[in-house]
Amino acid sequence: MVSILIENLSKKFQAKQVLNHINLEIQTGHLVALLGPSGSGKSTLLRIIAGFEQPNEGAIWLSGKKSTNIKIQDRQLGFVFQDYALFPHLTVFENIAFGMRIRQTTLSTIQYRVQQLLQLIQLEKEYDKYPYQLSGGQKQRVALARALAIEPKVLLLDEPFGALDVRVRKDLRFWLRKFHDEIPVTTLFVTHDQQEAMEIANEIVIFENGTICQTGLAKELIDHPSNNFVKNFLDL
Repeated sequence: MVSILIENLSKKFQAKQVLNHINLEIQTGHLVALLGPSGSGKSTLLRIIAGFEQPNEGAIWLSGKKSTNIKIQDRQLGFVFQDYALFPHLTVFENIAFGMRIRQTTLSTIQYRVQQLLQLIQLEKEYDKYPYQLSGGQKQRVALARALAIEPKVLLLDEPFGALDVRVRKDLRFWLRKFHDEIPVTTLFVTHDQQEAMEIANEIVIFENGTICQTGLAKELIDHPSNNFVKNFLDL
């Protein structure tokens, strides 16, 4: 089943063409990497899917529903930023519970769901700590749990490990892959790191100058690069 369908999507910022007639299908439950150099359009596509930006032309379908003009809060999406965007005055528990409280979820459901997520991200003992008391890797796990607390159908990650050091990034790659296997959610993550994409994703979408060069499994991209850009970008 197709979870996300992008049809002929284009976006301009003033005179600059950032996305040029993008067509893409993402299957339900897959973990897909949007891979490419800085400025290639991958983060803009993620922001359009989330509803933070509007395309100049084209359409977005989420779970079979045309969603191009739907409000952000009605898209059933979770979004995680590179800088975590945790609320500094709220504890780990309160950060994770925030979206559910906005939706007026019952207190018992909030308690159960947050405890469930704390176990999943392995931070049960840190529930009463504030963001300044956490490591970068712990903050990113809390941000993921907060995004998942509202039970989104799609999870969007924009360079989720970009602000972390090499060792922590490597640990979190393994953790995210395992984490995704336990959570029934379609996930798109943006990265410019080839190794990161190949270690984590079911499928990789390679961007260049606002267009999609190639889509496929890591092995397919390595064995059959579609052009010189893909070959050079993957260091083949």
